[in-house]
Amino acid sequence: MNRGFSLVELSIVLVILGLLTGGILAGQSLIRAAELRSVSTEYSRYISAVQSFRDKYFALPGDMNNATKFWLQVSATPATCYATTTNDARTCDGNGDGRIEFVAGSNEHFRFWQHLANAGLVEGSYTGIEGSVGNVYDSTAGINVPKSKLGNAQWFARDLGDRLGHAEMFDGSYSNSLVAGGRNGTSMPYVPVFKPEEAWNIDTKMDDGKPATGSVRPAIRVGSGPCTVKADGSAMAVAAADAALSDAQYALTINGQGCALYFLKAF
Repeated sequence: MNRGFSLVELSIVLVILGLLTGGILAGQSLIRAAELRSVSTEYSRYISAVQSFRDKYFALPGDMNNATKFWLQVSATPATCYATTTNDARTCDGNGDGRIEFVAGSNEHFRFWQHLANAGLVEGSYTGIEGSVGNVYDSTAGINVPKSKLGNAQWFARDLGDRLGHAEMFDGSYSNSLVAGGRNGTSMPYVPVFKPEEAWNIDTKMDDGKPATGSVRPAIRVGSGPCTVKADGSAMAVAAADAALSDAQYALTINGQGCALYFLKAF
């Protein structure tokens, strides 16, 4: 005689399934929290590495104008050196002006990570040149820039100077900054990797919790979902006037990933 499950047995199965589902969700939440904590840890590690490099070589990595005296040169021809990588420590010189930038004959923003690795101050090895897309700012995690423990995020270094009316940045002086975001391919890695609440959390712990002021700021108006809103909660537009809104807020009611982060004047 065939016998089905009793109500008690079905109830037990449902309880077990509920516990398993709850455990999985809780586990995912803990993993995400650990990834978010790693962002500030990685930032501190890179800043310490830059400071140690400057103490030892009296220059910034990437910008160092005598790097080839320590690690030899890829090529004596600047145009060739700029576009060539090797399987060893050979590199190119920067121009020594204290800014991490793209200059003729050297990808300072990519040589930055190569020089740090050559000095043994960061893990991994980096090509020192642009990525496969062929754009001067094309970064690829683990190839020419470090990969973050946070999902598909990566780190990028560049002098951003003073920004006014920019489509992706609030007004202000950025100087040599670090960027944490997803690969763009044709520009800096500001593809969103943080939810607005996550970006706010990092900003609050490391700075002032306000997107348009302080030393931690999100990229704005990029990706499929907003990262920031006006003080009254209304949407921001691609306009110089909105980039100047010092009272902008994180879009905390938005659940999707809408933010990448800039760490201003990092070194």
